[in-house]
Amino acid sequence: MSGFSPDWLTLRAPYDAAARDKALLERLRDWRVRMGEIGILDLGCGTGASLRALAPLLGGRQCWIMADHDPALLKAIPDHTARWAAAAGHVMAGNTVTGKGFSAKFAPQHADLSARMDALPLDGVRLLTASALIDLVSADWLARLVDFCRLHSLACYAALSYDGRLDWTPVDRLDTEMHTLFDRHQRGTKSFGPALGPDAAPAATAAFRAAGFTVETGRSDWQLEAEDRDMQEALLAGYVQATLEIAPDRAGEIEHWRQRRRFAIGAGTSRHRVGHTDLLALPPT
Repeated sequence: MSGFSPDWLTLRAPYDAAARDKALLERLRDWRVRMGEIGILDLGCGTGASLRALAPLLGGRQCWIMADHDPALLKAIPDHTARWAAAAGHVMAGNTVTGKGFSAKFAPQHADLSARMDALPLDGVRLLTASALIDLVSADWLARLVDFCRLHSLACYAALSYDGRLDWTPVDRLDTEMHTLFDRHQRGTKSFGPALGPDAAPAATAAFRAAGFTVETGRSDWQLEAEDRDMQEALLAGYVQATLEIAPDRAGEIEHWRQRRRFAIGAGTSRHRVGHTDLLALPPT
């Protein structure tokens, strides 16, 4: 599951990397040092952002199963990873990246995550990762994910889930209404059924705790400054498309709001924050 274009994933990648909660990453590294080689199952992997963010942090020998339903994104993983490795001074040979203190082998895996997860290879897997995924899934699918992690004693690191916090500077009189319409869209039916949207992180926290996991969360907000014009424009386009789908009868108001927001972006006065939550759930020992 991804449903996103490679261009969008490339645009958002540096903001994701900067936003991940540092304390939670330290906690994940502390948990990982107690074991040797580790297998990681990355759900909705896209072009491999989780591998690139986590492989140097986790250290040691790693084997990544990169699961997504989009063949184009899976095909792009080696090229994206090779560019990252070269820029970071790592060495890539085949589907293995080696850097200071780590060696990460990755295997792209085509999978329909909206169906079954138990068909995925799990040999040696101790950690399940997902970025910008659980806000797209239904409550039923989340329950299956938690049960899957419980059954196989998997830790879960789910990062960058949209949590309903949106702030613009300068403020526009229609921001709150557009925000409400956008959140309605985020809770609409997607590939996994009725999406949790901004309710995902609290729902996942409660579900993992009820299953006996130790759960910690942290904020991973995108903080967009005036110079981040391309990202602000891309987000604004997404908000407009979503709000039009929910309220097509308000197309005129939505267009006027878009024009005012675009004027601020072009004038270099616009700043925008998008709230996200990271979650780390560790299984009972």
